[in-house]
Amino acid sequence: MTTTGTAGETPLFGPNSRFSAFFDDPRWALAIIRATVLEAAHPQIGAALVDNSTFVAHPWRRLRNTFLSMRRMFGADPAVREREAARLNRLHARMSGSDYRGRAYDAMDRATRAWVVATLFECAVTMCRLSGQPLDQDTMERMYAEYRSFLAALDGDASELPEDLDDFWRYFDRVVEDELENTEAARVILYRLFDHLPAPALLDGAPTLWAAGRAVVGPLLGAITVASLPESYRRRAGLPEMPGASTLMQGAYCAAGLARFLPEGWINAESIVEALSLSPDGDDPRARTVAALAARMKRASALLRLLTPLSGVLHPDPAPSAGVGESRRSAEEFFRKVLDQTGDGHLDWPDLAAMARELCTRLDLDEPEETRLYDAFAAWWRELQAALDTDGDGRVSAEEYATAVPSLAGPALIRVAEVLFDATDKDGNGTIDADEYRTLFRTAFHRDLTTTDGVYSQSAFVSDFLSFMSGRRTNTAYDPLLADA
Repeated sequence: MTTTGTAGETPLFGPNSRFSAFFDDPRWALAIIRATVLEAAHPQIGAALVDNSTFVAHPWRRLRNTFLSMRRMFGADPAVREREAARLNRLHARMSGSDYRGRAYDAMDRATRAWVVATLFECAVTMCRLSGQPLDQDTMERMYAEYRSFLAALDGDASELPEDLDDFWRYFDRVVEDELENTEAARVILYRLFDHLPAPALLDGAPTLWAAGRAVVGPLLGAITVASLPESYRRRAGLPEMPGASTLMQGAYCAAGLARFLPEGWINAESIVEALSLSPDGDDPRARTVAALAARMKRASALLRLLTPLSGVLHPDPAPSAGVGESRRSAEEFFRKVLDQTGDGHLDWPDLAAMARELCTRLDLDEPEETRLYDAFAAWWRELQAALDTDGDGRVSAEEYATAVPSLAGPALIRVAEVLFDATDKDGNGTIDADEYRTLFRTAFHRDLTTTDGVYSQSAFVSDFLSFMSGRRTNTAYDPLLADA
């Protein structure tokens, strides 16, 4: 299948594709949640998500990385697309195992990967239909060709998806009827994620306001998503039928569809996701606006605590920092925010693999640098397991970690820091300059580096990394990298 289009035809990838036309559409916010549930309901995908994904503990980071990946895969540059496809394939090749019933899963299974692409296409069609703007047949055919080309870019061909659109709908209905289940991952997305969604960096300083808004919006999003799922799946999964949910769902999609009347360029999904992830004290030009918004959010949060009984059940908002200095986390908070990347309450290999994955994504590493970093984290996991897994169950609980109160700065962690330094030092000159530092941390040098002639030495880098991982320091460059949601 061609991915560029024949002479006279619009290319299947690039700014004129149907995907690009929908990318900044607010309806995608609802459609992507629906697609994620349909993916998670597949037994193989659901098991892989539960074991490996960070979408519970770090949903905003996962969202940002997904947006970046989709931009690359549907962009006009074939070299960028091929590089991203290779990265995704390496990432998924590291995910395999078995679910709670002993059924094997493999993230490289071609039929399963085809289902992921199928849900994205079907949800794009469905979001248009539910918002009162159904796609005509030619547009659907065109868009389906784009998504099959996307699958071909990943797998080498698109044979796991039917060539004909009419056959696709029969395929989709068959998978929904015969293969989808009420998996743990689907239940987490529908009922746990919305109720416990951590605040993005923009609202991290106003937990009262965030909790109040989440308490209202969370159940609504859950109800809208359930109502939008195929009826046959809702029935077999035993999902509740809330009175008025169908009307609420239709109204939400229609309201989001009104954004088509806004001037072009007013809504940029990638910029919105990046803004949510910006730290108010960062050096990004947009951070000043974010800081002003954060200050307003804190004032609104304080007012909310005065006017509502929520103040009796929620933690108070943190007081503004008196200075630039760093504080320390408790062992429990460090375990929850840093070590337990998957949010399942335990530390095991998928948690450290998630750290390696995030670092590789930030640095956009190729082989063999990527493998070197994963191998370093694997060695660190073996060291941690030997030292902390006292009951021999193959993982480390929060209690085991807190009881040991370990100093994590062993030889394996030092090796992780050294390999990370080498991967960040792109030009191999033995120091990290300002551009290399920003690539990893997305911010400028800290103030204490201004006297080092604008470079970061290996010894200083390794020392700071070990201080973060073993000393549980906060307000460091590693917080937005490994600790923030």
